[in-house]
Amino acid sequence: MPEVTEPYQPGTPCWIDVVAPDQAAALDFYAKVLGWEGSPGPPETGGYALCTLKGKPVAGIMSAEAMGDQPAPPPAWTTYFASADADATLQAITRNGGTTFTPAVEVMNLGRMLVAADPTGAVFGVWEAREFPGAGIANEPGALIWNELNTTDREAAADFYAAALGLETAPMEGAENYFSLSVTGRPVGGMQSLGAAGAPPEAASHWLVYFAVADTDGTAAKVAEAGGTVCKEPFDMVAGRMAVVQDSQGASFAVIAPKPMNA
Repeated sequence: MPEVTEPYQPGTPCWIDVVAPDQAAALDFYAKVLGWEGSPGPPETGGYALCTLKGKPVAGIMSAEAMGDQPAPPPAWTTYFASADADATLQAITRNGGTTFTPAVEVMNLGRMLVAADPTGAVFGVWEAREFPGAGIANEPGALIWNELNTTDREAAADFYAAALGLETAPMEGAENYFSLSVTGRPVGGMQSLGAAGAPPEAASHWLVYFAVADTDGTAAKVAEAGGTVCKEPFDMVAGRMAVVQDSQGASFAVIAPKPMNA
């Protein structure tokens, strides 16, 4: 079901957000490309913009200027994994070779969060839900459909996510050198080595977010028209027709028109 009505199981990607040097420009870009609605939030949230699709929350956009005295992070999407206990997850992250950039902090009455990196350097977040469970719509055009780890060390990453987040790794049928990440047997994401992804030697480990679209070629054209960059032109693969793009400020993401389930 595209509309999410049940709490996210621990280990499941439940939210995404992007840091943008120009928040207003990012809001305009994603409105044009994915049909989102959103505006800067109140000062008590640092102006964090909650973006919606069909009235349901789908993603956040924050201004890099709202990150305090630290150097502004580069434009990038962050994947957040659901946790029943953010403090316990933080301990599991550090115990298994990960790095935490923040403690588990309160976000008003919405939940608790932290940001970390796995042992290969891929940055991710953790979300312990209270009043805000996460994305309210998924797997339909304009919404998140997949989260993919591209890593310098697949085996080390698999061991880490199993120990820290409970994610199970297995080869994905029909996709050479590609592995599923599952929660209680249900695939919630994928993983591959940077080499298998065709990345340049200097590429760093990272999580890539995928958005569902009805027309990959048309969406890629919208990206270019809105000032973004098409990094990998639309191509057919086992799960559908996809493209890898960057928004107008350089944050990378993928779009995919998925094959029907019975295809």
